[in-house]
Amino acid sequence: MSDVQRTDELPTANRRPRNDELDVYGLSHPGLVRTDNQDHFLLANINKRVEVLHTNLTREGHLIPDGEQRMAYLAMVADGVGGGAGGGEASATAVQATMGYVDGMIAAYLANRDNEAECGALLQQAAQQAHEAVLARRAAAGVVGTMATTLTVYLGMWPAYYLLQVGDSRYYVYNQGTLRQVTRDQTVAQDLVDLGAMTRSAALRTPMAHVLSSAIGADATAPVVHKLASDWGNVHLLCSDGLTKHVSDARIAEVLGGMTSARAACEQLVADALAGGGTDNVTVVVGRTVPKDGG
Repeated sequence: MSDVQRTDELPTANRRPRNDELDVYGLSHPGLVRTDNQDHFLLANINKRVEVLHTNLTREGHLIPDGEQRMAYLAMVADGVGGGAGGGEASATAVQATMGYVDGMIAAYLANRDNEAECGALLQQAAQQAHEAVLARRAAAGVVGTMATTLTVYLGMWPAYYLLQVGDSRYYVYNQGTLRQVTRDQTVAQDLVDLGAMTRSAALRTPMAHVLSSAIGADATAPVVHKLASDWGNVHLLCSDGLTKHVSDARIAEVLGGMTSARAACEQLVADALAGGGTDNVTVVVGRTVPKDGG
């Protein structure tokens, strides 16, 4: 039985959720075929500095004194490209570089902002910083060949939130029984669909469905930023393609619609991906707001 509340029970949009009303969790698994996990994720509060809440990076810490008011919320998923050693380095580097940029430039901006529309430009700059960091890491490591990664970033600044995407790690939003994929896969197959040269059903079956046309650290990097309205009824999902290769949108909607907690939803979705074959690393981040004290 779901504890997702009815719309008429939710607070109004002008009330910002408190920290104890955020139900967010991330989970990453190497899958059943690959020996290493080249996906990385990170969840963090943005105050005057970044507070890391949960990540599978090797270094994790809580950087914010208790009681400091949250200005924004940050979630990231990065999926290393290519399956070689460079993919894991690329995804970790992109997440770390983006967090560092947010901790500096974006956090300073949020503290004294006059025009929130500038956040789109700041996220574009964050993507560029991540791209340059991966290129520098590739050069320093002497990597020959691909060293690239997807990067999908959620920046919540109630009553709006922003999405940054490069690659094919997706963002979905579930609300009132409807699941919507907001991001567009930056793949060769999707490009052909958009040009009318391939049908969507054919695109799902072709190997080009997993060939990126844009990635952090690659020759082509085309960050896309969306701005959306926050809603107490939203359930957010960021995921690598290790989930969507094996789990249908219908099943994702079923899990999110019946979730009892973000952690339980993550565990179920990863279990479904593994049961479906687990041919790739799989990472999921699920988040929602849960009003307390009568809303």
